[in-house]
Amino acid sequence: MKIVLYGATGKSGSRILKELLSRGHQVTAVARDVTKVQPAEGVHPKQDDLSNVGRTAEIIRGSDAVISAYAPPADNTDALVDVTRRQIEAMKKSGAGRLLVVGGAAVLEVAPGVSLIDSGYVPAAYLPIATSHLKALEELKKSFPPGMDYEISYEEPNKQRTTRGSDHQSQSSTDPEEHYIHTTSK
Repeated sequence: MKIVLYGATGKSGSRILKELLSRGHQVTAVARDVTKVQPAEGVHPKQDDLSNVGRTAEIIRGSDAVISAYAPPADNTDALVDVTRRQIEAMKKSGAGRLLVVGGAAVLEVAPGVSLIDSGYVPAAYLPIATSHLKALEELKKSFPPGMDYEISYEEPNKQRTTRGSDHQSQSSTDPEEHYIHTTSK
């Protein structure tokens, strides 16, 4: 598969890159600083800071999937929300079909309708990034028009949940291939 990976040099992104390469995928490794992308067979470095929808759409056009492991600056975690909006627009503009987004665990439900954030168990130091991930997830959810099929999956420590739009019901699975929040339109 031809996969575009944003945040390829970060903590999650570098691990995802290694896994994608071990599975034989061709990866466009996108980073703000491409000099940090480790040269390897199957890796095609590209520079992008996700500030321009047109540039992002150009990079992802023709890919089979796009993975975002983007991490916002620690002093501006809500940059994640604007980046998510631009990624959604770039996906629409490019015609790419699948966006997988590395998200934060604080958006997961610890009880029906109660997120980890709402539970009060997220340490204060992590609330800004947790809240930003929740806002980004909401942007992903509302990016699909009413009635359109979509899927948002995320992994909890011991089980994987899937929420489907349109007429589908929520499901749980233990599929080890599902590791990140992702959305798909059909």
